[in-house]
Order: sequence, then C-alpha cells, then structure tokens
Amino acid sequence: MRWQIEGLSWDPAECGTKKISLPREKIWIPDIVINEFMDENRAPETYYVYVTNTGLVLDGRPFHVISSCRLDIYTFPFDFQNCTYTFNSYKHSREPTLFQHSKFVNSNLCATLYVVNLLIPSSFLLSVDLFSFLLPPQSVDRASFKMTLILGYTVFLLLMNDLLPVTGNNLPLINVFFSLCLALMVASLLETILITNILYGSRDLPPLPKWLRILVLKYLARLACMKKSCDKHLEGKTLFGSQYIFVFHTFYKNTMTDNAMTDIPNKELVGASPVRVWEHCLDEMKKMSTDLLAIRHQVEEHFSNENRTDDWFMFGQVVDRVLFIMYSLFIVVSLSTIMVLWLYSYSLDKRS
Repeated sequence: MRWQIEGLSWDPAECGTKKISLPREKIWIPDIVINEFMDENRAPETYYVYVTNTGLVLDGRPFHVISSCRLDIYTFPFDFQNCTYTFNSYKHSREPTLFQHSKFVNSNLCATLYVVNLLIPSSFLLSVDLFSFLLPPQSVDRASFKMTLILGYTVFLLLMNDLLPVTGNNLPLINVFFSLCLALMVASLLETILITNILYGSRDLPPLPKWLRILVLKYLARLACMKKSCDKHLEGKTLFGSQYIFVFHTFYKNTMTDNAMTDIPNKELVGASPVRVWEHCLDEMKKMSTDLLAIRHQVEEHFSNENRTDDWFMFGQVVDRVLFIMYSLFIVVSLSTIMVLWLYSYSLDKRS
C-alpha cells in the first residue's frame, strides 16, 4: 500500500539519499480495512515503512485475508469465480479518500483433478451397471453383483466427499450427476429383484391373464426385438397340447381294446353265463376308466403348471428387455441434459 503525504519532501543531493525507513509509530498511517474480513490479520508484523524524497510512503505490511465471497458453484469444477474486496476507512469519508487498484489476481481451478478422480470413475461404474443386464436374469449373481456395485460406489463417494465444495449459493451440477448415478444403480437393482421374483416364483403365481399375455408377448415383444422368441413359445405351446391330446387318446384306445380282459380270472369264465361275464367286464372297464381319468387329471395339471411357468418365464424375459431399453434411454437423455446445462452455464460464465 502506498500514499502521498503533502509537504513531506527533501533534496536528495543535500541529504544524500532518496528513500529512508521510519518506524510506523512516527508517521501517519491510514486506517484502511477490508469489509469482507472474517478474521483478524494473522500475518507477521512489520515495524518500518519507507518514505521517498517526494513524500510517497510505501507500506509493505502483508495481509492474511480470510474473507467471505459469494460463490457460484453451479458449473463446478468448470466455474469462474469473481471475488470482490471492498476497502474502506473508518475515520475518513469517501470524498477525500481516493483508492486505486493496482491489478486483478486470477486464480484458476484445476478441473482435471475432479474429472479424473470423480467423473470418469462414476461413468465407468455406471457403464458396468448398464452392461450387467447381459447377465441372465434368473441368476442370483446379477442381484449380488449390483448390490456390490452400489456399496462400492457409496464408499467411493464417501472417500471423495472432501473434494466437493461445501459452500455456495447454488447446488452444483456435479452433485446432481452423482445423485443421478446412485439413483440409477438403485433402480437397476430394484428391477433385478422384480424380474428374479417373477422368474423364481412363477410356479406359485396364478395363470398369466390373457390380456397381459397379448400385451406383453405380442406387442411389447416387438419393441424389445423378441417377437421371434415369443412366437416360437406360443407355437410350441399349441403343438405340444395337440400332441398331448393325440398321445392320450391313442393310449386310451389301445388300453381299452387290448387290455380290457387281462384282469378277468380264467376260472370264473368256465361255465359262467354270458350275462355274468359281461357284468364282470363292465366292472373292470369302469375301474380302468376311473384310473385313466385320474391319470388324465394328473397329466393335465402337470402340463398346465409347466405352461403357466413358461408363460411367466417368457413374460419376465420380455419385461427385463423392455426395462433395459428404457434404462439405457434414460441414462443417455439424463446425462446429455446435464452435459448441455454444463456447457451452456460454462459459456455464460466465460462471457461474463
């Protein structure tokens, strides 16, 4: 800091020097303060000032400034900050006091540190979570893998929390990015739990409703590029049912024609009347009919459970593929929106 004292001058030719040092107590020093000061000056004290032969006083006292500054960290770490210091005097008014700044101090934030340590690892983990949909949905490994990924990302955010700004007037976009990544991973885990529950609990579920089967296995399957698999499933189910009916009727016909008299004892046929023989045969045929009917009910129940399980299994695969496509589209749209906001705000800050 420098100021001019009127009337203080000497001839350097007579005095032999152009600049002298004087104790601070021996000369007038202006009471200049910084309004944004948040703490006292802890810099080392200087006990002398320099005075030139023209009356110019040079004060080289250092200042350790801890001040408050309005920060706009919306585009952190690609932000530009403008911190203003207001110099004021308590004893003198503004009219006779003239302040003139010497220079502006520019301090650039190293954005590469945050990109390498925060943004790139988060993008990698989100990509791994996206490609984990390639794991089979009926496997428990996918759910455990996603839970491990979420735990690892949470620990990563806790370790890197010190690198993020804690003060500011706006919420940084980088915090929105991290929250979005964590929310997407949690949503992916919930989707995996839903699909796994459908595939593993398909035997205990009721039959798939007809309207839901048409909606998912016909229309949504086209959007998920699984139309051929669903068509093969429906055709195979119809052919299997026809084959089952043909085999059952063939078995029933052969049994009734070839084995109807096998259980009749030969001793009862000797000397028996035709009416008695016919009644005995009728009783045996009724027993065979009852046995065949029980077998038919068991076979129908078995294949009905298999068809119901296959329907729910195909339903789970189609829903898993559709949710994967929606998940991918949401990632692309959300990250693109954040990047556009980042670039737009960065350009505005750079212009201002």
